[in-house]
Amino acid sequence: MVSLNQEPVVKTEMNIRRPVEEVFAAFVDPEITTKFWFTKSSGKLEFGKHIRWEWEMYGASANVYVKQIEENKSILIEWEEPYGYSTVHWTFTPRTAQETIVEITNSGFKGDGDDIVGQAIDSMGGFTIVLCGLKAYLEHGIVLNLIADKAPDAHIKQ
Repeated sequence: MVSLNQEPVVKTEMNIRRPVEEVFAAFVDPEITTKFWFTKSSGKLEFGKHIRWEWEMYGASANVYVKQIEENKSILIEWEEPYGYSTVHWTFTPRTAQETIVEITNSGFKGDGDDIVGQAIDSMGGFTIVLCGLKAYLEHGIVLNLIADKAPDAHIKQ
């Protein structure tokens, strides 16, 4: 039997060769975010707002609560997971006027040990894919369809 001595915290990061204002806007404005992550949103991320994100091809959605937002610096949300809410924190650090490090941290997974580890592994993979899609879109204008193509057999019939 394996036990956890501490809860896993997922951290992934990527250098995006675009100004911090543009990279930050990509996560706040669903008109941009839908090019590389979810397919539908009930609105922009703003402090204190409750937002709903949808991945229509999978029939999946998440309720999001914006706990904190500091323009061009950070976003802190709680979002709905299968076993409750977890916390996601984005930080945006300019390297140069044309480069931004985006760091995403996800923590607070719920459930038993197996559930928590599974959620952390899924989160690491998911947020890595999101950052790769963001990079392709902002740096090269390419929509890679990474989220939709990750599990095409899981798409729902519409």
